[in-house]
Amino acid sequence: MSGAGWALHAGSLAYAYAGGAAVFKDVSLGVRPREIVALLGGSGCGKSTLLRVLAGLQPPSAGTVQFLGAPLTEPNPRSALVFQQASLLPWLNVTANVGFGLDFSHQPRISRSEHAQRVQQAIDAVGLAGSEKHYPSALSGGMAQRAALARALARQPELLFADEPFSALDAITRAGMQTLLVDVVHRWHTAALLVTHDIDEAILVADRILLMGGSPGGIIREWQVDLPRPRLADSAAVSQLRNDILSTLQGVRSAASTPVESTI
Repeated sequence: MSGAGWALHAGSLAYAYAGGAAVFKDVSLGVRPREIVALLGGSGCGKSTLLRVLAGLQPPSAGTVQFLGAPLTEPNPRSALVFQQASLLPWLNVTANVGFGLDFSHQPRISRSEHAQRVQQAIDAVGLAGSEKHYPSALSGGMAQRAALARALARQPELLFADEPFSALDAITRAGMQTLLVDVVHRWHTAALLVTHDIDEAILVADRILLMGGSPGGIIREWQVDLPRPRLADSAAVSQLRNDILSTLQGVRSAASTPVESTI
């Protein structure tokens, strides 16, 4: 797998904490432009650590990462991250939270008018128009995650890294956020790498699923998800793919992994 044609490409990645055993090793993967890839696996298989390495937050112990065809050694301003917790600044309203960091030194310089335009477009895209002056204490969990997603979109990223961003939400809000993620990724022409432990979330959201497991962790299998959208959780095709993933998981023996959830 060469780096050409990929928004993100990683080759033979490994990571181990100082003095510890390898968290994962020999991981090679890629994310194409405008593609949603789900990195699926149980707790403890190393998927969140892998995401941080791919995003440039931690250096790998071995291997290489390329982003937009260039070596990645630190977070790139053309990528953005969304985590499980919205991590909004409580003293800033929605508008200020969404725009926070756009004027940091590592970000491309933009005019004040473009800054305001980007922020408002991102707020509109996630359905928070009318809530611009609200502070985090007045937002529901779903609204807070929408604001966090808007903050990432305001950077106009080529690639969105998302680390289990909806796992703390109730089932109804989570389903809405899954639909929103697909919608904004397609409308904003970005790519996304979503870490999740939920099989149904991976199937309903992703264009491609990478299953991670083992100890140390590695990519066990890959599925291309060519099902039409919107995808129904109870459809025959979704059930067949779910069963195939579950069957693969049952064949993997790893003391470090826990069962993957199926919540829908």
